[in-house]
Amino acid sequence: MKVQFTETVLRDANQSLIATRLPFEKFEKILPVMDKAGYYSVECWGGATFDSCLRFLNEDPWERLHKIKAAMPNTKLQMLLRGQNLLGYKHYPDDVVRKFVELSVKGGIDILRIFDALNDLRNLEVAVDETVKNGAHASIAISYTTSPVHTLKKFAALAKDMQKMGAGSICIKDMAGVMSPKEAYDLVGAIKDAVNLPVVLHTHCTTGLAFMTALKAVEAGADVIDTATSCFSGGTSQPATETLVYALKQLGYEVNIDEKVMNEVNAFFKPIRDEYLASGLLDPKVMATDTQALNYKIPGGMLSNLISQLKMQNAIGRLEEVLVETPRVREDLGYPPLVTPMSQMVGVQAVNNVLQGERYKIIGKEVKAYCRGEYGKAPGKINEELMKKALGDEKPVTCRFADTLEPEFEKTKASLTGVAKNDEDVLSYIAFPQIAEKFFAARKAAEEKVVKYTIENIEEEK
Repeated sequence: MKVQFTETVLRDANQSLIATRLPFEKFEKILPVMDKAGYYSVECWGGATFDSCLRFLNEDPWERLHKIKAAMPNTKLQMLLRGQNLLGYKHYPDDVVRKFVELSVKGGIDILRIFDALNDLRNLEVAVDETVKNGAHASIAISYTTSPVHTLKKFAALAKDMQKMGAGSICIKDMAGVMSPKEAYDLVGAIKDAVNLPVVLHTHCTTGLAFMTALKAVEAGADVIDTATSCFSGGTSQPATETLVYALKQLGYEVNIDEKVMNEVNAFFKPIRDEYLASGLLDPKVMATDTQALNYKIPGGMLSNLISQLKMQNAIGRLEEVLVETPRVREDLGYPPLVTPMSQMVGVQAVNNVLQGERYKIIGKEVKAYCRGEYGKAPGKINEELMKKALGDEKPVTCRFADTLEPEFEKTKASLTGVAKNDEDVLSYIAFPQIAEKFFAARKAAEEKVVKYTIENIEEEK
């Protein structure tokens, strides 16, 4: 049996460990080498990369994608897309979703891993349809979690519906690393029985289960596993690529990864890892195993962000209280899987509850929108008292929320005349308006500086 690998160092591995602060210039030189490794795909875009490029790295995320594609023409590039949320934290109109998918594929994305935080398939329909129309691979993900309302039978039924929607593969997205080896074996087997599609496993090492979970998933028939080059693996990241290549080859599986190239990739990233350790951005806490995550179900990126939030408020000593409060908030909200944007909502609300000294003294606007039904149908029942406090006399939304939204792309494009250089800029603005405005202004200032410098040099030469 053949097992393939998706390398995550350019996206989820660094998102989980260093909050997506890996600029293009840091990894540019290794891309032609990675292109020769034999990966099934390289996950390099989506998730928080878009936000981080604009907010922290002073990079155009679209230009970053184009550069990666130019340097890796032989490897499938993969992104993570939050369904109707795209890369933001709210639902966008269908015209925006379609344009974003279209330009992502044109920009170099071959595989779109599309998920909805609530597993509400209504929120995936448009993104999947547009992906297929543009000739890309729609890998639809099940946001995995455990709770009284999440069962093997329901997950298998989801996979069947995803195949009908046009999925090219089914991904089990275990963002908190809480899936046990037995659960992985049973779920992969159930999905394989339900559909005739490749199955991908995505998990994290947070709880220490990931290597065993990946192995049992492969035994049950998983076709692809997500891994990270070893120096960026472990902790809240993925299991190590090299380790699983070694183990699976020894067990007799067909693994077509070039080990020399794989080791060269890791050697390249080691000093980068050490640099982030020395600066403090890579916190040893997120590199450790924490079995308590089996209780509070916090994914890697969420844990690193919680630590960052508490540090900024000089309240890191209250981390344990926040970790205890998180599953309580999750239960109140009907057991949503803790994946973006739900992980941020639940995490911020848990921090507020702890630091305010009173539960739900302040309810975030996103949590209110969730209670209203703007993110889709909650997996379980939302606490009635919380619903009353969040909504008051307002009635919840029962339809697909995107159906209530007016088209936005052309209207926004017209308003950005003279500011946006292209359609990609318009989408950047729609996703993150204030951050994009600052980025556009900084870009313009830099360009004017270059022009001025060039003119002065020409005049001096005269």
